[in-house]
Formats: sequence, C-alpha cells, structure tokens
Amino acid sequence: MRPLRSAARVLLSGIFVVSGVRAVANPEPFVSRARQVTDRVAPLLAKTSPRIPTDPQTLVRVNGVVQVVGGLLFATGRLSRPAAAALAGTLVPTTLAGHSFWAMENPADRANHQIHFMKNLGLLGGLLLAAADTQGRPGLRWRASHAVQDGRRSVRRTLRSARRDARIAMLSAATARRLPG
Repeated sequence: MRPLRSAARVLLSGIFVVSGVRAVANPEPFVSRARQVTDRVAPLLAKTSPRIPTDPQTLVRVNGVVQVVGGLLFATGRLSRPAAAALAGTLVPTTLAGHSFWAMENPADRANHQIHFMKNLGLLGGLLLAAADTQGRPGLRWRASHAVQDGRRSVRRTLRSARRDARIAMLSAATARRLPG
C-alpha cells in the first residue's frame, strides 16, 4: 500500500506546488480575484495582530508559500497529515476567490467556473481524507483508549495479586499460630 500512497500524495500535491510557485513569483494575476476574499479577511487579521500583513498581494504570496511548502511536505510524506490540513486551509479561500461561479453573468464562464469549483471541492475532500489518514497505523484516539484499558487491566491484575498474597499471608499466620512453640 505504501507505493500507492506515495504516488497519490505526489499526484495530489502537484497542483499546489505549481500554483503556489506561480502565486509567489507573480501574484498580480491573482490579486484582483483574491481581493473579494482578502477584503473580508483583512479586518479580522488586523484585529488579531497588527503585524500581520493585510494587503492582497502579500496574502496571495503567503498563500502561495503555504501551498509550495505544504505541497512539498505532503509529496515527500514528511508531516503529511498537517501538510494536508494546511493545503485544505489554503484551498478554501482560493476556491472562493477564484471560482465564484454564482457571480458570473456569462453562461459559459459560469459553467467553466462551476466545474473548477467542483474540482476544488474534490481536491478538498481528498486532502481531508489525507489529513485523517493514519497510513494503517492506529490513531492517537485508539492508542489513548487502549492505553487506558491496558492500565485498568494492570490495576485489576495487581489488585488480584495483592488479595491472593494477603490471603496466603493470613493462612500462613493462622497456621503458624496453631503450631507449637
């Protein structure tokens, strides 16, 4: 299953690396479409921290950097679950800004952007699956619940053993009292 997962990660991450490099190298073509999302997000970012940039060009570049780094990490299998989650996070504003088909007047443009919107939803679904994929190993929840169960079993065994040892000690004491001398 490992070669299949590796190939799937490389194929899924390719679009993010390529589009991220384009956004970092030349953000201008993306800024006009990104403005409809960044204008809504900028006040929230300014409230959070005044040091976070709020201009659309910088936000497009930051999104591109996250896509490149996340795509490379995901493709190589390093920190693949957090990388998939980060890529999913970048896909939401990218999809809303780039493929808002509901605002298109031309039916051909509307159909084209609707297809791309649906494609990005499919990518988002794949990334969410990848973010949850433990690659056949038990997840943290399973390990924690089994650690608790193992701890309970250990306590029960120790308690049984202590009771048995106490019974043996009581029998030994009773036998010793009956013995002469």
